[in-house]
Amino acid sequence: MPSYMTAAEAAAALGISRATLYAYVSRGMLSSSPAGDAAEGAGPQSRRYAAAEVRRLARRKADGKRAGKVAQKVLDWGVPVLESSITLIADGKLFYRGQDAVALARHASLEEVAALLWGCSPRRVLEAGAAPIAVAQWSAWLKLWSAHSPLERALVLLPAAAAQMPRIWAQGRDAQLDTGAQLMRLLAAALICAAPSSEPLHRQLAHAWGVRSRTQAELLRAALVLCADHELNASTFAVRCITSTGMHLFGAAAGGLAALGGPRHGGETARVAALFEEAAHADDLHRYLGERLAGDELGATPKLPGFGHPLYPEGDPRARLLLDMLAQHASARSPMDEVDALAHAVAQATGARPTLDYALAAIERVLALPRGAAFTLFAAARVTGWIAHALEQNADGRLIRPRARYVGELGDAG
Repeated sequence: MPSYMTAAEAAAALGISRATLYAYVSRGMLSSSPAGDAAEGAGPQSRRYAAAEVRRLARRKADGKRAGKVAQKVLDWGVPVLESSITLIADGKLFYRGQDAVALARHASLEEVAALLWGCSPRRVLEAGAAPIAVAQWSAWLKLWSAHSPLERALVLLPAAAAQMPRIWAQGRDAQLDTGAQLMRLLAAALICAAPSSEPLHRQLAHAWGVRSRTQAELLRAALVLCADHELNASTFAVRCITSTGMHLFGAAAGGLAALGGPRHGGETARVAALFEEAAHADDLHRYLGERLAGDELGATPKLPGFGHPLYPEGDPRARLLLDMLAQHASARSPMDEVDALAHAVAQATGARPTLDYALAAIERVLALPRGAAFTLFAAARVTGWIAHALEQNADGRLIRPRARYVGELGDAG
């Protein structure tokens, strides 16, 4: 059932007078409906206002107030550029459809989170039909690309798989959900070089990587849940832009995957892995970090891969949970002490805390997973969020086409 506000509540939420509220309605900025009783009389006060619509307008007003000096940074951690009902990052927390993602990571599977993000039942995700690709064909593709990295293999196999799917352009919701579930399975299979499976993804990864411990498999499950979506990051924005042109899910996901692979996005996990390796071989960890930070460009803020997230000034809650779980489930002879020591030393030197990228690379290192496993966790999970955003963008129906502020020579244009 939708919730509603009285005129007094709506005016208070918007920080305006009742007269201004009624002016908003008359100008079409807000809608109202009869309250169903005459408790406040027969005038405008007796009408009610949809709470979601009031909150949306309040956020727009707040963004407008913030936009003055930061409008030029709108694409660089600035004011929001579009509206979404999928993911919220606020007050140091991450929410999927209003549910705390960290709390979900303690028990939910990626498939259950996919259903939450896509607005369907978990059964709908689990029981979607298999992609119409011959086993022999898929096996031949895997054999041809098995020596390549997970990212390279997936970037080749997703378009190849799309070409084999007869309903790839279907726009009905059921067809889109089927395609989404098939995309999720095929991407995972490409990343781990295996046959597509409807088994829960954390079990597929555990099997592919030889993880026999149930508690460590649970760690993989939690990592997948926390990687599922993160609002309007670079890859997700790319997916929404591509989707807005009318491209199908596989094409949009291929674009998202290319963006995710960059070293300043999901590819940062490889840079963290290199940092782990260098730090492990340093004679003096603190001296090594000091030299590493001193090597940054003059005037730039010292930045190490895997530390300091602009949206979480008090620390990334995703990393906090995963590192806590990793410490609980690491074997006695694992390099967990090195992971903790590095995080502590960086905190002392810069005050920066670990990000999700650090936690994923730590899982790869401590559990002795194959090289690139951290990126595989990231990509195999993030596709669920891309699909949710693509579905939302399709429902919106508009082409994303921002304008550029020209700062070059005017020439004859002047």
